[in-house]
Amino acid sequence: MQRMSYPGYPPTGYPPFPGYPPAGQESSFPPSVPPGHGFGVPPGGAGFSGYPQPPSQSYGGGPAQVPLPGGFPGGQMPSQYPGGQPTYPSQISTESFPSYPVFSPVSLDYSSEPAAMTQGTQGTIRPAANFDAMRDAEILRKAMKGFGTDEQAIVDVVANRSNDQRQKIKAAFKTSYGKDLIKDLKSELSGNMEELILALFMPPTYYDAWSLRKAMQGAGTQERVLIEILCTRTNQEIREIVRCYQSEFGRDLEKDIRSDTSGHFERLLVSMCQGNRDENQSVNHQMAQEDAQRLYQAGEGRLGTDESCFNMILATRSFPQLRATMEAYSRMANRDLLSSVSREFSGYVESGLKTILQCALNRPAFFAERLYYAMKGAGTDDSTLVRIVVTRSEIDLVQIKQMFTQMYQKTLGTMIAGDTSGDYRRLLLAIVGQ
Repeated sequence: MQRMSYPGYPPTGYPPFPGYPPAGQESSFPPSVPPGHGFGVPPGGAGFSGYPQPPSQSYGGGPAQVPLPGGFPGGQMPSQYPGGQPTYPSQISTESFPSYPVFSPVSLDYSSEPAAMTQGTQGTIRPAANFDAMRDAEILRKAMKGFGTDEQAIVDVVANRSNDQRQKIKAAFKTSYGKDLIKDLKSELSGNMEELILALFMPPTYYDAWSLRKAMQGAGTQERVLIEILCTRTNQEIREIVRCYQSEFGRDLEKDIRSDTSGHFERLLVSMCQGNRDENQSVNHQMAQEDAQRLYQAGEGRLGTDESCFNMILATRSFPQLRATMEAYSRMANRDLLSSVSREFSGYVESGLKTILQCALNRPAFFAERLYYAMKGAGTDDSTLVRIVVTRSEIDLVQIKQMFTQMYQKTLGTMIAGDTSGDYRRLLLAIVGQ
């Protein structure tokens, strides 16, 4: 794919996306979007160097990832956005999680090797060498026996094993002691620490399916979680999630989405549920040009908006293809596609469409921003913090940390340390790796 260079942007390997001013300049474009609303613009409105690109772009859905249902090349997105400070109204108190199912889907293998190695990205957690599941099971048993709990011993084991190894520890624990490790951990832990540990012990696909179920259970729906998962996964992952949702909860994911959402947002999520995005990695420049033209005529170029045109293009085109379309669009419309989506849409469908575009641009920067807003201001959106740190820990957390420092002039670890406490903080920092 031939690369263009945009004047005024520092060379960062990839040419950054147009429409983001270099560091130190006020963002004066587009005039309709106040500074700070552009994707990747830190608070204060001054843009940073042109939405930098990672050294090797990783798009969910490359051929190399198809047999890897367990990795998450798709982006995770938090349950809240830059604009809306605290969490959604239906936020469950994380203090007690009676709704955690006791899961041990041993019969179904939802775990698999992470996709990190195929993408030129790295996780902070690697499989431990000389791994011995029985020995780890014994360490955890001792940590929970008797009076009090040795949380440090639990942290040392959990933070230094891959998800696949944790599944083996779970099985070894049951074999050795005839007890369920998850039940034991739940009885010893509470609050955020409990949520974090349980997330680490869920196989990745199960964690996604479980998060979707939880987001739609009870009164109200956590739309941000639906967007975060459904708009960012590869076809293979989506299909695995749909199967897991059916086998573990006995429910049809698409049906649940239809009954919990409506309008254009419902249509976008149902499209995502199909797991049918084009995954051919080569870019058709002619098509990018035509799609850009169609998107312009469906939005900026007419009165009102033809939503179905946006849905069709953003739901079917591959991530590299969408990136080329965004480049063609800004050349043609003199405005970037993200800001056009902001002008033409609102609410959750706007968030969903922007999520897809942001993932096509620079996935690690996208997560870095989500983590930042989960912790910025009063209170912390712990569910989002846990979800992103856990799901990216074996895929691209190294790149997310680099982007975080670049975008916010402080490290992810510093911000987590300032926002959390106790064993919960210790375990998060052990995963993030200082």
